[in-house]
Amino acid sequence: MNIHKIAAHLNALGDNSATGMSFDCQPISGEVDVLQITIAEREELPIFVSVTDDQILCITYLWGEDEVKPETRSAMQESMLEMNIPMPLSSFSKIGDKYVIFGALSINSTFNDIEHELAVLSNNAIEVIDDMSEFLI
Repeated sequence: MNIHKIAAHLNALGDNSATGMSFDCQPISGEVDVLQITIAEREELPIFVSVTDDQILCITYLWGEDEVKPETRSAMQESMLEMNIPMPLSSFSKIGDKYVIFGALSINSTFNDIEHELAVLSNNAIEVIDDMSEFLI
């Protein structure tokens, strides 16, 4: 499995995906090739997919450290930790000064598995932003 195969599959789905979502995939070349996936009507929350020898990693950036009310940072992080287990197929992390939500799949995952993970991750990102709005500027 590689990002180009994933992109070809998702782009070919059009409006016929099992999730009802329409995906637009753009490969980004670099030291590690990344696939930027935009879901129709959710363009502000692209998902970045990379494929390694061991896993398929899907990441969505949520907000920056500069968008957190300083006095609520600790409470926000505690809330995020508490949400980690009950949130399906996704976990929180921080990359530099950006908070992210991510999911990982086996390298042997099917295209349907990948599509499902992308849909769940996107739904979770929207829900998390709404749930955490009290902590954000």
